Amino acid sequence: MAATKKPAPKKTTASKPKPTAKKKNRSLGEKVKWFFIKLMLWFFGLSIGSVIFFKFVPVPFTPLMIIRAIENKAGGKEVYFDHDWEPIEKISMNLQKAVIASEDGTFLIHNGFDFKALQKAYKSNERGRRIRGGSTISQQTAKNVFLWQGKSYLRKGLEAYFTVLIEIIWGKERIMEVYLNSIEMGDGVYGAYAATEHWYRRDASSLTPMQAAGIAAILPNPRKFKATGSSSYINRRKQRIVREMRYVGKINYNGK
Repeated sequence: MAATKKPAPKKTTASKPKPTAKKKNRSLGEKVKWFFIKLMLWFFGLSIGSVIFFKFVPVPFTPLMIIRAIENKAGGKEVYFDHDWEPIEKISMNLQKAVIASEDGTFLIHNGFDFKALQKAYKSNERGRRIRGGSTISQQTAKNVFLWQGKSYLRKGLEAYFTVLIEIIWGKERIMEVYLNSIEMGDGVYGAYAATEHWYRRDASSLTPMQAAGIAAILPNPRKFKATGSSSYINRRKQRIVREMRYVGKINYNGK
């Protein structure tokens, strides 16, 4: 009798083990990590690129200019905007001295931050006194050109970052040039060219020391104070700034 063949065993395909929750979490974590790495690389690339770009190209407008225009529009006010770029060679040396005397006495020698002024402001604020902050011209320029207004830790951190960048990439002369062309110097008035035309009906190269001090004196609140027909408070500030301008001496941005 012929032997019966045993049925061949069925081939079974081994099922792949399902990914564990740990592997899934690890995969999600990796995606999140690479997302933030890419985000940071884009941020550094764009921020450094923009600082290099504006080292050579005039700044056409700032976030503050846009914010003020929106505020005026929302409040039913006339949207007035006056801003023209003026090379630093055509901006009065008196105005350059005046803003140093008024805003940042150590501008020519610090590396972007005046830690003594910051410490003094912190101690005075602790006692409940109302004083101006310890921001340097470099910090104000970084904030005006690249950031928004406000007092959050995020904004202050970004301000410090951009301050370091412009100190390294721009240098003092370019920082002063951008500062004097972008800062708010009246209601809807931005920069030295517009300010000298608005307040004194003359060009930015021909300011007297007292006229330059008048513009510098209103910088704490240029929409409230007036450079001409000033209050007694602003007139006292003008006199003080003119006196301190004498101690600024010759301005040498190269430090040589």
